[in-house]
Amino acid sequence: MWDYIRIKWGGATNDYLNSFKTYFRPLKQVFILQININVIRTLSYPRAALIGNPSDGYFGKTIAFVFSNFAAEVELVESVKLEIIPGLRDKIMFNSLEELADDVELYGYYGGIRLIKASIKKFRDYCKEHSIELPQKNFTIRFSSTIPDRLGLAGSSAIVTAAIKAMMQFYGIEIVKPILANLIRSVENDELKISAGLQDRVAQVYACPVFMDFDKDLITKRGYGEYAPFDKKLLPPMYIAYRNSLSEGSEFTHNDFAKRYLNKDASVRSAVEEWAGLTDDVWRKLHSGDNNIGELLNRNFDIRNQVMTVSNGNKELVQTARKVGASAKFTGSGGAIIGTYANEEMYEALVVAMKQIGGEVFKPDIV
Repeated sequence: MWDYIRIKWGGATNDYLNSFKTYFRPLKQVFILQININVIRTLSYPRAALIGNPSDGYFGKTIAFVFSNFAAEVELVESVKLEIIPGLRDKIMFNSLEELADDVELYGYYGGIRLIKASIKKFRDYCKEHSIELPQKNFTIRFSSTIPDRLGLAGSSAIVTAAIKAMMQFYGIEIVKPILANLIRSVENDELKISAGLQDRVAQVYACPVFMDFDKDLITKRGYGEYAPFDKKLLPPMYIAYRNSLSEGSEFTHNDFAKRYLNKDASVRSAVEEWAGLTDDVWRKLHSGDNNIGELLNRNFDIRNQVMTVSNGNKELVQTARKVGASAKFTGSGGAIIGTYANEEMYEALVVAMKQIGGEVFKPDIV
Protein backbone atom coordinates (compact mmCIF):
# COMPACT_ATOMS: atom_id res chain seq x y z
CA MET A 1 0.00 0.00 0.00
CA TRP A 2 1.25 3.45 -0.87
CA ASP A 3 1.06 5.90 1.99
CA TYR A 4 1.15 9.65 1.70
CA ILE A 5 1.48 12.92 3.51
CA ARG A 6 -1.77 14.88 3.39
CA ILE A 7 -1.52 18.65 3.69
CA LYS A 8 -4.13 20.22 5.93
CA TRP A 9 -4.82 23.94 6.38
CA GLY A 10 -6.35 25.19 9.60
CA GLY A 11 -7.34 21.68 10.62
CA ALA A 12 -9.40 20.86 7.52
CA THR A 13 -8.27 19.50 4.18
CA ASN A 14 -7.78 22.56 2.01
CA ASP A 15 -9.56 22.82 -1.33
CA TYR A 16 -6.57 24.59 -2.83
CA LEU A 17 -4.36 21.54 -2.34
CA ASN A 18 -6.87 18.74 -2.10
CA SER A 19 -5.25 16.91 -5.00
CA PHE A 20 -1.72 17.22 -3.61
CA LYS A 21 -0.23 13.91 -2.52
CA THR A 22 3.38 12.95 -1.95
CA TYR A 23 3.90 9.22 -2.19
CA PHE A 24 6.65 7.29 -0.54
CA ARG A 25 7.88 3.72 -0.76
CA PRO A 26 5.62 1.24 1.07
CA LEU A 27 5.55 1.90 4.79
CA LYS A 28 3.66 0.32 7.62
CA GLN A 29 1.98 3.52 8.77
CA VAL A 30 0.54 6.71 7.39
CA PHE A 31 2.14 10.05 8.22
CA ILE A 32 -0.18 13.06 8.31
CA LEU A 33 1.58 16.40 8.29
CA GLN A 34 -0.57 19.05 9.99
CA ILE A 35 0.30 22.51 8.68
CA ASN A 36 -1.75 25.32 10.15
CA ILE A 37 -1.88 27.96 7.46
CA ASN A 38 -4.01 31.03 8.09
CA VAL A 39 -6.82 31.15 5.55
CA ILE A 40 -8.61 34.49 5.62
CA ARG A 41 -12.32 34.21 4.90
CA THR A 42 -14.57 37.22 4.40
CA LEU A 43 -18.26 37.50 3.59
CA SER A 44 -20.36 40.25 2.05
CA TYR A 45 -24.12 40.16 1.64
CA PRO A 46 -26.60 41.25 -1.03
CA ARG A 47 -28.21 44.66 -0.74
CA ALA A 48 -31.89 45.56 -0.84
CA ALA A 49 -32.79 49.20 -1.44
CA LEU A 50 -35.82 49.97 0.69
CA ILE A 51 -36.55 53.44 -0.64
CA GLY A 52 -35.02 56.24 -2.70
CA ASN A 53 -33.12 54.30 -5.34
CA PRO A 54 -31.74 55.05 -7.84
CA SER A 55 -31.22 58.60 -6.55
CA ASP A 56 -27.96 57.64 -4.81
CA GLY A 57 -26.08 58.21 -8.05
CA TYR A 58 -27.54 61.71 -8.38
CA PHE A 59 -26.99 63.34 -4.96
CA GLY A 60 -30.25 61.95 -3.58
CA LYS A 61 -31.17 59.96 -0.48
CA THR A 62 -31.82 56.27 0.11
CA ILE A 63 -32.37 53.67 2.80
CA ALA A 64 -30.95 50.19 2.25
CA PHE A 65 -29.94 47.07 4.14
CA VAL A 66 -28.10 43.81 3.56
CA PHE A 67 -29.47 40.33 4.24
CA SER A 68 -27.76 37.01 4.87
CA ASN A 69 -29.95 34.61 2.88
CA PHE A 70 -27.17 34.68 0.27
CA ALA A 71 -23.53 35.75 0.38
CA ALA A 72 -20.34 36.36 -1.54
CA GLU A 73 -17.33 34.70 0.04
CA VAL A 74 -13.63 35.27 -0.52
CA GLU A 75 -10.81 33.06 0.73
CA LEU A 76 -7.25 34.37 0.73
CA VAL A 77 -4.01 32.67 1.77
CA GLU A 78 -0.37 33.65 1.50
CA SER A 79 1.48 32.12 -1.45
CA VAL A 80 4.70 32.51 -3.42
CA LYS A 81 2.99 34.18 -6.36
CA LEU A 82 -0.20 36.20 -6.64
CA GLU A 83 -2.88 33.93 -8.07
CA ILE A 84 -6.61 34.31 -8.72
CA ILE A 85 -8.53 31.04 -8.81
CA PRO A 86 -11.47 31.25 -11.26
CA GLY A 87 -14.97 30.94 -9.88
CA LEU A 88 -18.18 29.49 -11.30
CA ARG A 89 -18.79 32.65 -13.34
CA ASP A 90 -15.51 32.09 -15.17
CA LYS A 91 -16.22 28.64 -16.57
CA ILE A 92 -14.42 28.06 -19.88
CA MET A 93 -15.20 24.39 -20.56
CA PHE A 94 -18.68 23.17 -21.47
CA ASN A 95 -20.33 19.89 -22.37
CA SER A 96 -22.27 21.36 -25.29
CA LEU A 97 -23.25 24.48 -27.19
CA GLU A 98 -26.47 24.57 -25.18
CA GLU A 99 -24.59 24.55 -21.88
CA LEU A 100 -22.45 27.48 -23.03
CA ALA A 101 -25.56 29.39 -24.12
CA ASP A 102 -27.23 28.73 -20.75
CA ASP A 103 -24.11 30.01 -18.98
CA VAL A 104 -24.18 33.24 -21.01
CA GLU A 105 -27.88 33.70 -20.24
CA LEU A 106 -27.18 33.35 -16.53
CA TYR A 107 -23.88 35.23 -16.14
CA GLY A 108 -23.49 37.26 -19.32
CA TYR A 109 -20.03 37.65 -20.82
CA TYR A 110 -18.46 39.15 -17.75
CA GLY A 111 -17.08 36.78 -15.16
CA GLY A 112 -15.84 37.34 -11.65
CA ILE A 113 -12.11 37.43 -12.36
CA ARG A 114 -12.31 40.98 -13.71
CA LEU A 115 -13.89 42.05 -10.40
CA ILE A 116 -11.10 40.47 -8.37
CA LYS A 117 -8.33 41.83 -10.62
CA ALA A 118 -9.81 45.31 -10.50
CA SER A 119 -10.20 45.06 -6.71
CA ILE A 120 -6.55 44.13 -6.28
CA LYS A 121 -5.45 46.92 -8.63
CA LYS A 122 -7.51 49.62 -6.88
CA PHE A 123 -6.44 48.40 -3.42
CA ARG A 124 -2.82 48.68 -4.50
CA ASP A 125 -3.48 52.14 -5.98
CA TYR A 126 -5.15 53.32 -2.77
CA CYS A 127 -2.20 52.22 -0.66
CA LYS A 128 0.30 53.92 -2.98
CA GLU A 129 -1.72 57.15 -3.05
CA HIS A 130 -1.84 57.22 0.77
CA SER A 131 1.82 56.23 1.24
CA ILE A 132 0.88 52.93 2.88
CA GLU A 133 3.80 50.55 2.57
CA LEU A 134 2.57 47.00 2.13
CA PRO A 135 4.59 43.97 3.29
CA GLN A 136 6.37 42.15 0.47
CA LYS A 137 4.16 39.09 0.28
CA ASN A 138 1.72 37.56 -2.21
CA PHE A 139 -1.51 35.65 -1.91
CA THR A 140 -3.84 33.23 -3.63
CA ILE A 141 -7.44 34.36 -3.71
CA ARG A 142 -10.62 32.53 -4.60
CA PHE A 143 -14.22 33.63 -4.54
CA SER A 144 -17.72 32.23 -4.69
CA SER A 145 -21.22 33.64 -4.47
CA THR A 146 -24.72 32.34 -3.88
CA ILE A 147 -26.28 35.74 -4.65
CA PRO A 148 -28.69 35.51 -7.61
CA ASP A 149 -26.75 37.09 -10.44
CA ARG A 150 -27.59 40.29 -12.34
CA LEU A 151 -30.92 40.84 -10.55
CA GLY A 152 -30.31 44.15 -8.81
CA LEU A 153 -29.06 42.65 -5.53
CA ALA A 154 -25.53 44.11 -5.70
CA GLY A 155 -23.88 40.73 -6.19
CA SER A 156 -20.87 42.19 -8.00
CA SER A 157 -20.13 44.79 -5.34
CA ALA A 158 -20.49 42.06 -2.70
CA ILE A 159 -17.62 40.17 -4.34
CA VAL A 160 -15.53 43.36 -4.48
CA THR A 161 -16.33 44.20 -0.85
CA ALA A 162 -15.35 40.74 0.37
CA ALA A 163 -12.13 40.84 -1.69
CA ILE A 164 -10.99 44.22 -0.37
CA LYS A 165 -11.85 43.28 3.21
CA ALA A 166 -9.74 40.14 2.82
CA MET A 167 -6.77 42.14 1.51
CA MET A 168 -7.13 44.66 4.36
CA GLN A 169 -6.95 41.81 6.84
CA PHE A 170 -4.04 40.14 5.03
CA TYR A 171 -1.92 43.28 4.95
CA GLY A 172 -3.12 44.69 8.27
CA ILE A 173 -4.66 47.81 6.74
CA GLU A 174 -7.55 49.79 8.25
CA ILE A 175 -9.80 52.03 6.15
CA VAL A 176 -12.68 53.96 7.71
CA LYS A 177 -16.09 52.90 6.47
CA PRO A 178 -17.10 55.94 4.35
CA ILE A 179 -13.74 55.91 2.55
CA LEU A 180 -13.86 52.13 2.15
CA ALA A 181 -17.24 52.45 0.42
CA ASN A 182 -15.69 54.98 -1.98
CA LEU A 183 -12.79 52.64 -2.71
CA ILE A 184 -15.14 49.74 -3.44
CA ARG A 185 -17.22 51.92 -5.75
CA SER A 186 -14.10 53.02 -7.64
CA VAL A 187 -13.41 49.40 -8.62
CA GLU A 188 -16.45 49.31 -10.88
CA ASN A 189 -16.86 53.02 -11.59
CA ASP A 190 -13.26 53.98 -12.38
CA GLU A 191 -11.46 50.76 -13.17
CA LEU A 192 -14.18 48.83 -15.03
CA LYS A 193 -16.15 51.87 -16.28
CA ILE A 194 -19.45 50.53 -14.94
CA SER A 195 -21.87 53.16 -13.68
CA ALA A 196 -22.42 52.56 -9.97
CA GLY A 197 -23.78 54.57 -7.06
CA LEU A 198 -22.56 54.57 -3.47
CA GLN A 199 -25.66 53.04 -1.90
CA ASP A 200 -24.70 49.38 -2.40
CA ARG A 201 -21.17 49.84 -1.10
CA VAL A 202 -22.26 51.83 1.95
CA ALA A 203 -24.84 49.21 2.93
CA GLN A 204 -22.35 46.36 2.44
CA VAL A 205 -19.56 48.10 4.35
CA TYR A 206 -21.75 49.09 7.31
CA ALA A 207 -23.54 45.69 7.18
CA CYS A 208 -26.76 47.01 8.73
CA PRO A 209 -29.73 49.16 7.70
CA VAL A 210 -28.48 52.65 6.76
CA PHE A 211 -30.10 55.97 5.94
CA MET A 212 -27.93 57.73 3.36
CA ASP A 213 -27.91 61.37 2.34
CA PHE A 214 -25.70 61.96 -0.68
CA ASP A 215 -25.81 65.73 -0.34
CA LYS A 216 -23.88 67.36 -3.19
CA ASP A 217 -22.04 69.82 -0.95
CA LEU A 218 -20.92 67.04 1.39
CA ILE A 219 -19.83 64.81 -1.49
CA THR A 220 -17.92 67.69 -3.07
CA LYS A 221 -16.20 68.81 0.15
CA ARG A 222 -15.28 65.50 1.79
CA GLY A 223 -16.02 62.83 -0.80
CA TYR A 224 -18.88 61.07 0.98
CA GLY A 225 -22.35 61.74 2.32
CA GLU A 226 -24.06 61.47 5.69
CA TYR A 227 -24.67 57.86 6.71
CA ALA A 228 -26.87 56.93 9.67
CA PRO A 229 -26.97 53.23 10.65
CA PHE A 230 -30.12 52.16 12.51
CA ASP A 231 -31.70 49.18 14.24
CA LYS A 232 -33.39 46.65 11.96
CA LYS A 233 -36.18 46.36 14.53
CA LEU A 234 -37.59 49.60 13.14
CA LEU A 235 -38.40 47.90 9.84
CA PRO A 236 -41.75 46.25 9.05
CA PRO A 237 -42.05 42.63 7.83
CA MET A 238 -40.43 42.54 4.39
CA TYR A 239 -40.31 40.13 1.47
CA ILE A 240 -38.07 39.91 -1.58
CA ALA A 241 -39.08 38.25 -4.84
CA TYR A 242 -37.13 37.68 -8.03
CA ARG A 243 -37.13 35.93 -11.41
CA ASN A 244 -33.87 34.62 -12.85
CA SER A 245 -35.22 35.15 -16.37
CA LEU A 246 -35.02 38.94 -15.79
CA SER A 247 -31.26 38.91 -15.31
CA GLU A 248 -29.54 42.04 -16.64
CA GLY A 249 -26.56 44.12 -15.53
CA SER A 250 -27.24 47.46 -13.85
CA GLU A 251 -25.02 49.22 -16.38
CA PHE A 252 -27.69 48.69 -19.02
CA THR A 253 -30.40 50.14 -16.79
CA HIS A 254 -28.66 53.33 -15.73
CA ASN A 255 -26.78 54.47 -18.85
CA ASP A 256 -29.62 56.41 -20.52
CA PHE A 257 -30.90 57.84 -17.24
CA ALA A 258 -27.44 59.17 -16.36
CA LYS A 259 -27.14 60.92 -19.71
CA ARG A 260 -30.53 62.54 -19.26
CA TYR A 261 -29.59 63.68 -15.77
CA LEU A 262 -26.41 65.30 -17.07
CA ASN A 263 -28.46 66.97 -19.80
CA LYS A 264 -30.71 68.41 -17.06
CA ASP A 265 -33.83 66.60 -18.23
CA ALA A 266 -36.62 68.14 -16.12
CA SER A 267 -38.47 64.86 -15.57
CA VAL A 268 -35.30 63.11 -14.42
CA ARG A 269 -34.34 65.91 -12.03
CA SER A 270 -37.87 65.95 -10.62
CA ALA A 271 -37.79 62.17 -10.11
CA VAL A 272 -34.54 62.35 -8.16
CA GLU A 273 -35.98 65.06 -5.90
CA GLU A 274 -39.15 63.05 -5.25
CA TRP A 275 -37.20 59.87 -4.48
CA ALA A 276 -35.16 61.82 -1.94
CA GLY A 277 -38.38 63.17 -0.44
CA LEU A 278 -39.85 59.69 -0.15
CA THR A 279 -36.72 58.62 1.71
CA ASP A 280 -37.18 61.41 4.23
CA ASP A 281 -40.84 60.40 4.66
CA VAL A 282 -39.95 56.77 5.34
CA TRP A 283 -37.16 57.80 7.72
CA ARG A 284 -39.55 59.95 9.75
CA LYS A 285 -42.21 57.22 9.84
CA LEU A 286 -39.81 54.54 11.02
CA HIS A 287 -38.44 56.72 13.80
CA SER A 288 -41.94 57.67 14.95
CA GLY A 289 -42.86 54.01 15.30
CA ASP A 290 -45.02 53.97 12.17
CA ASN A 291 -43.92 51.21 9.81
CA ASN A 292 -46.86 51.58 7.44
CA ILE A 293 -44.64 52.53 4.51
CA GLY A 294 -46.09 50.38 1.71
CA GLU A 295 -47.63 53.23 -0.30
CA LEU A 296 -44.35 55.14 -0.24
CA LEU A 297 -42.55 52.09 -1.63
CA ASN A 298 -45.20 51.78 -4.34
CA ARG A 299 -44.71 55.42 -5.28
CA ASN A 300 -40.95 54.87 -5.58
CA PHE A 301 -41.55 52.32 -8.35
CA ASP A 302 -44.31 54.33 -10.02
CA ILE A 303 -41.94 57.27 -10.46
CA ARG A 304 -39.34 54.96 -11.94
CA ASN A 305 -41.88 53.54 -14.36
CA GLN A 306 -42.57 57.08 -15.59
CA VAL A 307 -38.99 58.14 -16.24
CA MET A 308 -37.17 54.88 -17.07
CA THR A 309 -37.92 52.00 -19.40
CA VAL A 310 -39.22 49.03 -17.40
CA SER A 311 -39.57 45.67 -19.16
CA ASN A 312 -42.88 43.84 -19.24
CA GLY A 313 -41.39 41.02 -17.17
CA ASN A 314 -40.38 43.44 -14.42
CA LYS A 315 -43.77 45.12 -14.51
CA GLU A 316 -45.43 41.72 -14.14
CA LEU A 317 -43.30 41.03 -11.07
CA VAL A 318 -44.50 44.25 -9.41
CA GLN A 319 -48.12 43.85 -10.52
CA THR A 320 -48.27 40.26 -9.24
CA ALA A 321 -47.20 41.39 -5.77
CA ARG A 322 -49.64 44.28 -5.70
CA LYS A 323 -52.56 42.10 -6.76
CA VAL A 324 -52.36 40.20 -3.47
CA GLY A 325 -52.14 43.45 -1.50
CA ALA A 326 -48.37 43.65 -0.96
CA SER A 327 -46.37 46.75 -1.78
CA ALA A 328 -43.63 46.41 -4.39
CA LYS A 329 -40.63 48.25 -5.81
CA PHE A 330 -37.26 47.27 -7.26
CA THR A 331 -34.53 46.22 -4.85
CA GLY A 332 -32.06 47.67 -7.34
CA SER A 333 -31.90 47.89 -11.11
CA GLY A 334 -34.59 45.29 -11.83
CA GLY A 335 -35.18 41.56 -11.71
CA ALA A 336 -35.95 41.55 -8.00
CA ILE A 337 -38.50 43.47 -5.92
CA ILE A 338 -38.96 44.32 -2.27
CA GLY A 339 -42.10 45.18 -0.38
CA THR A 340 -44.20 44.91 2.75
CA TYR A 341 -47.02 42.51 3.54
CA ALA A 342 -49.81 42.76 6.11
CA ASN A 343 -49.85 39.22 7.53
CA GLU A 344 -48.84 35.60 6.93
CA GLU A 345 -51.95 34.95 4.85
CA MET A 346 -50.90 37.68 2.43
CA TYR A 347 -47.33 36.34 2.35
CA GLU A 348 -48.53 32.82 1.48
CA ALA A 349 -50.74 34.25 -1.26
CA LEU A 350 -47.71 36.09 -2.59
CA VAL A 351 -45.66 32.90 -2.69
CA VAL A 352 -48.38 31.14 -4.70
CA ALA A 353 -48.83 34.05 -7.10
CA MET A 354 -45.10 34.37 -7.74
CA LYS A 355 -44.71 30.68 -8.36
CA GLN A 356 -47.29 30.94 -11.13
CA ILE A 357 -45.07 33.39 -13.05
CA GLY A 358 -41.79 31.61 -12.29
CA GLY A 359 -40.82 33.82 -9.36
CA GLU A 360 -39.14 33.01 -6.05
CA VAL A 361 -40.11 34.67 -2.75
CA PHE A 362 -38.35 34.76 0.62
CA LYS A 363 -38.19 36.77 3.82
CA PRO A 364 -34.84 38.55 4.09
CA ASP A 365 -32.69 37.77 7.12
CA ILE A 366 -31.70 41.39 7.66
CA VAL A 367 -28.23 41.78 9.10
